[in-house]
Amino acid sequence: MNIIKAIASPAKFLMQADAIKSLANHGQGFGKNAYLICDQFIVDQIKEKALVGFNGEFKAHLSIFGGQCSDREIEKHKALAQQYDYIVGIGGGKTLDTAKATAHYLNKPVIIVPTLASTDAPCTAISVIYNDDDSFNRYVFLRANPNIVLADTRILAEAPARFFAAGVGDGLATYFEARACYQSQKNNLIIGHDGKMLKPTLIGYTVAKTCYETIKKYAAQAIYAVREKVITAALEHTIEATIYMSAVGAESAGCAAAHAIHNGMTAVHDLHAAQHGEKVIFGLLTQLVMEAVPREELLEVIEIAVAVGLPLTLEDLGLKEFKEDEWRKVAELACDPNDTIHNMPFTVTPELVYDAILATNAMLKNYQMTGRL
Repeated sequence: MNIIKAIASPAKFLMQADAIKSLANHGQGFGKNAYLICDQFIVDQIKEKALVGFNGEFKAHLSIFGGQCSDREIEKHKALAQQYDYIVGIGGGKTLDTAKATAHYLNKPVIIVPTLASTDAPCTAISVIYNDDDSFNRYVFLRANPNIVLADTRILAEAPARFFAAGVGDGLATYFEARACYQSQKNNLIIGHDGKMLKPTLIGYTVAKTCYETIKKYAAQAIYAVREKVITAALEHTIEATIYMSAVGAESAGCAAAHAIHNGMTAVHDLHAAQHGEKVIFGLLTQLVMEAVPREELLEVIEIAVAVGLPLTLEDLGLKEFKEDEWRKVAELACDPNDTIHNMPFTVTPELVYDAILATNAMLKNYQMTGRL
């Protein structure tokens, strides 16, 4: 049997303080006219630091992101960006996913500038599409990873600590999901020429493991740099893990239960204010409970989460009242036939997921009260 294994990553990943000042220079190889999709909160900095580089024959049009990576938002930017040579996404995960999808549909190059180290969205060839009510819709698998990712460590260090912590939560799941996929030899997140998903690679698994080891070593130190809005070596190492290693590890080695459970959790209205990585860490702990991993492994993950200030329980995430029918629906959505939970090395059912969610939440409540598992 001819099994195709694959690894994917952005063509260039550049990490530097004040990298945004060189945005125009990086885009010159793609053309003279740039279409920028930008988060509202960063607009003033972009005008001051980035747009000044677009002068003479090089032009840039700044468009404000509407707040949701939905089909409606993508269609809006597709219509506006047709006449431009390349797309630039500047902002958080949903902004970047919108920019990547816009570039994909228009067959144009894309430069990604993350302003938050909150997800691995900057580097992947995937856009997560949501409905207008913030519930999960689907994944769009893009033809290529971003051409350039500019990680401006000054901007990332100045972002609220909560977003940095969310990136740690998302990055923590990378290794454990990759491990499950590698054990089962199920699909990764790369699509082949025939439209079928490909298989995990050893290098993808190794990058995912290095991601976890890097977060374990440096995240607890790095959060202090973010709180003081300064750049340290520990912060740079953690940014590299949460933005680059997490993305390459997830794409090339695959996702499993943690992200599928996150997707199901987007249907719970009380949790809409929770960050992607905040829900993913609960999904990860639920996956580890499903796997019955050793107590020491569970405790290690929980202690990292606590060190960076991540919420643990469903109540911490914003749940006001636990409704059985609502959470059975979460479990059912997590087990959608097209979601990654079926990459686990055992059969997963909605009942198994529901039971694990309850057990995980009870375990985390006990940890908060006693400091023990």
